[in-house]
Amino acid sequence: METALQLLITALQIGAVYVLFSLGLTLIFGVMRVVNFAHGHFFTISALVVSFLVPIVMTTGVSVQAAYLLSAAAGVVAALVLAIVVYRFGLRFFLRDMEGAFILTMGLGLLLDGIILGVFGGAVRAVPEIIGGTVSVFGVSLTRQRLVLCIAAVLVTAALYWAMSGTRIGKALRAVASDHEAAMLQGVPYKRLAMAGFLIAAALAAVAGALIAPVSVVSPVMGSDYLMKGFISVVLGGLGSVPGAIVGALFIGLVESIGGYYFDSSTATVAIFVLVIVVLLVRPKGLLGHA
Repeated sequence: METALQLLITALQIGAVYVLFSLGLTLIFGVMRVVNFAHGHFFTISALVVSFLVPIVMTTGVSVQAAYLLSAAAGVVAALVLAIVVYRFGLRFFLRDMEGAFILTMGLGLLLDGIILGVFGGAVRAVPEIIGGTVSVFGVSLTRQRLVLCIAAVLVTAALYWAMSGTRIGKALRAVASDHEAAMLQGVPYKRLAMAGFLIAAALAAVAGALIAPVSVVSPVMGSDYLMKGFISVVLGGLGSVPGAIVGALFIGLVESIGGYYFDSSTATVAIFVLVIVVLLVRPKGLLGHA
């Protein structure tokens, strides 16, 4: 029983970051009908900025917690600036153009890889421990740092879910995702909403990057792995479905947790692909997808 609880809690820790990352991908697809292969770079740039700035800010005498919060804010801002550049000078010309956006974002991904490596170098970085100690949850030991990560991810996810269903811009985004032409006929400014949706998605990836930085090794290429798992999550849950992205991300986290415990990470990755294939054979649109 204790092992099962440990695996479940580990799955929630892994899935919490995947959820934030996947929500951004599914939001972009739902509103813009494009697949953004540069999405992982918003995640990466935020984590790198955090890992770079925390030691520098700490030299001013502030606490490690304050240094982290300031660095995380800077990381999110840096990711948003990058997102504005990507959208204004690239993606806005390929709205609802799957093939064009595919080629553009693939090229942008390669370009950004080179720029990030040139600016930050290829070395991996580590962020000092932000919150020390452990807590016991149902008899299972868990570091306070990872517990805070999970709580923060849950709060951000809940805030997005509420915003999508309870605010004017959220309802407009849902309307555009459902039928953008009908929404435009009702006076919804599609291009403005597309940019807003893109920036919200980038902010979600940036928050995920800032949250994962203290509990993982930060590298210039870390976004690629999360991008792959994020795509698997949204395809599994259903393209354009917010609840589907959450379910898909948690499913990936559960498979990684169980596979990594009983086998190894490579076997867990293979298992993820096999299970996704099986699910899509039964539900081609994903678990919560629709036509």
